[in-house]
Amino acid sequence: MNSRTLVLALLAVIGAVAAGDGRAQGFNSISSQPRPAAAVPAESTVTPTAAVSEEPAAMPTTTATAAAALAFSSVSSLAGSGGSATGSGPSLPSSAAGFTMADRILIEKGARRLYLFSRGRVIAEYPVKLGLSPKGHKQFEGDFRTPEGVYYLSRRNPSSEFFLSVEISYPNEADRARAAEEGLRPGGLIMIHGQPNVPRRPADYYARSDWTNGCIAVSNSDMVEIWQRTRVGIPIEIRP
Repeated sequence: MNSRTLVLALLAVIGAVAAGDGRAQGFNSISSQPRPAAAVPAESTVTPTAAVSEEPAAMPTTTATAAAALAFSSVSSLAGSGGSATGSGPSLPSSAAGFTMADRILIEKGARRLYLFSRGRVIAEYPVKLGLSPKGHKQFEGDFRTPEGVYYLSRRNPSSEFFLSVEISYPNEADRARAAEEGLRPGGLIMIHGQPNVPRRPADYYARSDWTNGCIAVSNSDMVEIWQRTRVGIPIEIRP
């Protein structure tokens, strides 16, 4: 047997061994890729646990909640409803919807107006009602005054006795110190909120009078917009 015949015979043996090894691994040929893994049935797919949010999950929209929101007239309205929810209560608008989020809230007590700002520009304004004793800065618990000064939005509460509420960070350190000098408590739980879930007065009373214990009240439809367009941490300034 000459050298050429020997080489050809060796190559044939090597090829046969390699092909057998490939078939043993499920390959169609030496250079082919492994067969794709079988698809996992949908019902066996494990969904990772969602990250815990600082805010509760979105409240489902129901006919009852929609009716409650429509029970009060709105001074201004968003151009449409939002997309994905990022907090409790009505869904926040998606970024694709084109809504401008507020980066500051201004309340002018004398004018009874609340303004939402973005980059120094007013993007929305709403009429408000104040505490039963609206003039002057809040001094102590139970004086029925609405605070004045610079605070921030500290909490969002979808389950208060009013239709949605966002909390103002009153009292600050100066408020606590002043009340302590008088031997009094400064009070707290100052909110921007909607109408009472269980009204104790006629609707006309809430529409025409300052009626809160020191909070800032708006209509339910306006409260939906404020809820949608604000975030925890933005500054809130309250002027006389």
